[in-house]
Amino acid sequence: MEHIVYIGIGSNLGDKLNHCEKAISEILKIDHHKLLAKSSFFKTQPVGNTSQDWFVNGVIKIETPLEAVELLRTLKTIESRLGRMKTYRWGPRTIDLDILFFDDEEIHTEELQIPHPHIQDRQFVLTPLAEIDRNLVHPVFKKPVHELLNNSKEDQGVEKL
Repeated sequence: MEHIVYIGIGSNLGDKLNHCEKAISEILKIDHHKLLAKSSFFKTQPVGNTSQDWFVNGVIKIETPLEAVELLRTLKTIESRLGRMKTYRWGPRTIDLDILFFDDEEIHTEELQIPHPHIQDRQFVLTPLAEIDRNLVHPVFKKPVHELLNNSKEDQGVEKL
């Protein structure tokens, strides 16, 4: 069975744009992964720990035969291969790959939270998501991402590259 998945991609160390492009390339090398949509990349302010360099963020939509946990583990392997080191929460990273939505499933385990628990608060996720699928409905809030983006509070410094 094929699944439709949205993956958030971000980097704020080194050649950020290249790290993001390389991550997409690695994701698409996996057997039977098919790219359905790719957002523009955006320069974005860091959230949480704001005393670090800005990020480059984007979103891809793929089709995959992998189940959610298997995909998560695959993305973590790609992060490691691309030089991601464990630091601290919201710390700098060469690459960050997050499963945002997996079909319209809700998954709540120790290892995995889907939909990603902070989508509705993060313009750096909502902006590229809305660009590729503005009418995608958040399965918990039952609202399209463009509406979540319009309802997000303060400007979080998201600029198209």
